[in-house]
Amino acid sequence: MAEFAVNARRFDPYKNFKFKVKWDGRYIAGVSKVSALRRTTEVVRHRHGGDPSSSRKSPGRTEYEAVTLERGVTHDPEFERWANKVWNWGAAVGSETSLADFRKDIIVEVLNEAGQVALSYTLYRCWVSEFHALPDLDANANATAIQSLKLENEGWERDVAVIEPAEPTFEP
Repeated sequence: MAEFAVNARRFDPYKNFKFKVKWDGRYIAGVSKVSALRRTTEVVRHRHGGDPSSSRKSPGRTEYEAVTLERGVTHDPEFERWANKVWNWGAAVGSETSLADFRKDIIVEVLNEAGQVALSYTLYRCWVSEFHALPDLDANANATAIQSLKLENEGWERDVAVIEPAEPTFEP
């Protein structure tokens, strides 16, 4: 079992507004929101003929929910490039999908207030099931245009090699 370093002086939990997303070995610019990492394990109910009227429960199949990434619309083509690997409209028949590389592992890093990596999760075999290139456009609105990717995945795990960083101090 992995040992986790403990910072006995840290009482505050990490905030949800400092994070980075990486795929293909590089950080993706402008990601402003990552949906929660969730997994659900089905409950299998069973009982033996001689058991009382209540049932026993055991774990069944585990499913990992899709993860959504959001960012402001810019000229950076990374979201669109990946989405086009799953379905590229106008490509020649038989080449609409890039089967060799439409799946990617992605890394979500959670940072502490000082900008140090405190937690890291790897999401495995992700692929784009939904791409929003542009939001509803409204001339009367006052909002940032957001694009999003919905990523199906086959599981995720915490990188236990990322240990809690020594927090900086301003003491002389």
